Amino acid sequence: MKQKSLPEPQVPGLPWADRPWTAHYSDGVPANLVLPAGSLVDMMEESVRRYGSRTALEFFGARTSYRELGAQVNRVAAGLQKLGVSAGDRVALVLPNCPQHVIAFYAVLRLGAVVVEHNPLYTDRELRHQFEDHGATVAIVWDKAVDRVLRLPADIGVRTVVSVERTVVSVELIPAMPLGKRLALRLPLPSARKARAALAAGKPARGTRAAVVQRQVLPWRRLLDAGRLKRRHQRPAPGDLAVLQYTSGTTGAPKGAMLTHANLQANAAQGRAWVPGLQDGKETVYAVLPMFHAYGLTLCMTFSLSIGARLVLFPKFDAGLVLKAHRRSPATFLPAVPPIYDRLAAEAERRGVSLRGIRYSISGAMNLPVATVETWEKATGGYLIEGYGLTETSPISVGNPFGPSRKPGTVGVPFPLTDIRVVDPRNVLVNRAPGEQGELLIRGPQVFAGYWNRPQDTEEALLEGGWFRTGDIVSVDKDHFVTIRDRIKELIITGGFNVSPTEVEDVLARFPGVAEVSVVGVPRPGGGEDVVAAVVPDAGGTVDPGALRDFAREHLAAYKVPRQVVVMERLPRSLIGKVLRREIQATLAERAAE
Repeated sequence: MKQKSLPEPQVPGLPWADRPWTAHYSDGVPANLVLPAGSLVDMMEESVRRYGSRTALEFFGARTSYRELGAQVNRVAAGLQKLGVSAGDRVALVLPNCPQHVIAFYAVLRLGAVVVEHNPLYTDRELRHQFEDHGATVAIVWDKAVDRVLRLPADIGVRTVVSVERTVVSVELIPAMPLGKRLALRLPLPSARKARAALAAGKPARGTRAAVVQRQVLPWRRLLDAGRLKRRHQRPAPGDLAVLQYTSGTTGAPKGAMLTHANLQANAAQGRAWVPGLQDGKETVYAVLPMFHAYGLTLCMTFSLSIGARLVLFPKFDAGLVLKAHRRSPATFLPAVPPIYDRLAAEAERRGVSLRGIRYSISGAMNLPVATVETWEKATGGYLIEGYGLTETSPISVGNPFGPSRKPGTVGVPFPLTDIRVVDPRNVLVNRAPGEQGELLIRGPQVFAGYWNRPQDTEEALLEGGWFRTGDIVSVDKDHFVTIRDRIKELIITGGFNVSPTEVEDVLARFPGVAEVSVVGVPRPGGGEDVVAAVVPDAGGTVDPGALRDFAREHLAAYKVPRQVVVMERLPRSLIGKVLRREIQATLAERAAE
């Protein structure tokens, strides 16, 4: 497919300072941003030099300084180097938020290799698709997910036979905690056993197959004890591939978005510029968002370290743990999604914990209700604004200003160095007039390099001149604030994660007794969507919704499992036989209103 030649933006030839939306930037936000010239490794090492003795990471109270972080990154890089990892190789990370995740991320990049992020709660089936696609031969894995990775066939990248250099590295979370916490988890109490089981895999009994399999795994400590890096190795350049981040597409199969060092560096710098009141070396950022997701990766893994912040890590969101940490190391910057803000505000009020001091909060991945903004800002005394982006834009491209010029209900205006266009989705050569709805196109230094091993998809998504087709229908008002109206893509956004309806349908269709199935997103009152399956049984048969959901749990991550299964006599179809998901959504909405 030949790329289309696009006309100039709606504001052709204007210097950045004269772009009309920059008039709404907060005081101190530059229109023309000078981007860092180096790689993410250069950025990390500069922070190590500038903030050496300051805390870089905090995990259940255990602290790692920037100097210690830099040393551990180099040691783990040396360990990976001994495993044969070199420039361009893919290394899979299957980890929750923890210090080892940050260290492994930068150690892989230190060698010029490529990080591939994975959700550690993914099922065998979900992991297999991604490993088949990227072919990583080294995986650094949370010990609770090791068995799933070891079950992957040997011919898709991860060797599952005993060898001199094992390629599956097991990471335990508990050793990264402070001594007191580790001792408490060893107490013979039900609560301690439950907490320990949530954080770590149990030790297999001697002589069992599980014990034999576990001996094939390289412990994390072996990487840390590997010694020094060899002098001759290729450091990454800004244009080199840094991360493969999988994102669901309209066809259902997740695609690996290729994000370069320059992409991620640019978005971190844009985020830093967007918040002019930040104080380098003095902020505390809370990582309640998973760092295997593009949103959490940029706001926590790169942006946070670029400003010398203290990054407080949580392996999963737990309001009680967050509030306990806030007493110890009060947050100043908290990126999250609306349900997290709602739950934190309610729990803080119930426990009598003050949230004052959280000056900046940025919400993404789903629409931000005005009621959530009002409650959060009353509780914190700071700002809560909404931003917009996609994995393919590293991810943030549009945001509301941190100041009085913001417009709740919109996702804001383009970031510095970012251009947008609104076009006819059926003919991208035709611009939409202000106020008219159309497909949003984005151009900027944060726009990705394409999809891994998918040239056709890349060509369709990236148009001539670097314009990225978002697949989102928007309108832009007279002040150039963007409002999301609809999605061309039929993705479901639930809890801040993208769910491909086709992927879920493929699983449910294998359940005995299911003749047809369609999966849709049903809006929640507080924002976001629930995954709902409309199912047609075989002729004369029935489908047990509970059993179908149990089946889905065996093959899908929890957030992809339908919250509701609705049995229907037939699925509405177009004249050419295409299932009409919009009609299904309307039918489900009518049933809910009855």
